[in-house]
Amino acid sequence: MDADQGHAHACQGEPVTPESPLADRLDGLLFFPVTAYAPDGALDLAAFRAHVRAGIDAGAAAVFACCGTGEFHALTPEEFTDCVAAAAEEADGRVPVVAGAGYGTALATRFARLAHDAGADGLLALPPYLVVAGQQGLLRHYTELAAATPLPVIVYQRDNAVFTPDTVAALARTEGIIGLKDGVGDLDLLQRIISTVRTESPDEDFLYFNGLPTAELTGPAYLGLGVRLYSSAVFAFAPEIALAFHRALNRGDDHTVQRLTDGFYRPLVELRNQGRGYAVSLVKAGVRLRGLEVGEVRPPLSEPAPAHVEELAGLIEHGLALVADAPGTGV
Repeated sequence: MDADQGHAHACQGEPVTPESPLADRLDGLLFFPVTAYAPDGALDLAAFRAHVRAGIDAGAAAVFACCGTGEFHALTPEEFTDCVAAAAEEADGRVPVVAGAGYGTALATRFARLAHDAGADGLLALPPYLVVAGQQGLLRHYTELAAATPLPVIVYQRDNAVFTPDTVAALARTEGIIGLKDGVGDLDLLQRIISTVRTESPDEDFLYFNGLPTAELTGPAYLGLGVRLYSSAVFAFAPEIALAFHRALNRGDDHTVQRLTDGFYRPLVELRNQGRGYAVSLVKAGVRLRGLEVGEVRPPLSEPAPAHVEELAGLIEHGLALVADAPGTGV
């Protein structure tokens, strides 16, 4: 199976339904909502629900709740449960809900149980906390997590969880692990991973995701490896732009891809790179700029500088204008 075709077999048989395997339902733009907080810093479930609902109505293919953009690291288990349950209720089977799970093995399995009880359809397994482990330790961690939950697991490769091709092939053979989200961006490594899994586990349906911050910027490169699925932070605050880019990329409209890359995504990445934690806090600022009060980020993250928020507002306005002017993109 090609790297981008984890869901293709469903299209050749029965229609995809809420009862279909998660791998068959992940087809389109993946929405990573921010977690909303009230002015006093407490969880604001009403605003979170509105954010999730708006994303689904705009055309999200899946909701990844309480992951990196959703400040998983800053949530208590109780808040995590409430958010995942709210996302599942808002989705109501229309799209799958995938929840984050992280820290060490014991806590990751606890969050997995909480996510299952809250109605999640799958897990995004975030890197273990702090330690830099060897390949055998990483393999054991994710194998034990997968064994502890009935939910299908997507493993997130980034930071202190970077895998050799042989380790990913072993993960692909592990019951319950359905895919790899790549947040490293080493295309040589990813090509070797895809080739190794295809060679050593040819019967496994294994998904690959572009998980880099502002994944659209590297979308064409990942597409060259057969990786179509990606997480879109921009979708959280400008779904019109994200959907227009996604459509253009998948139908081979290089002109629109390049216009949006040059006029919006590259400047956005350059702005994002001006501050620590902007991959989350700038997204949250964007959501507020579009009219939904979702609060500020929690420590240790901090808010973007006012000048950077102003620059973001200008970029959003320009991106929307590019979409409106592009033939056939629609908003």
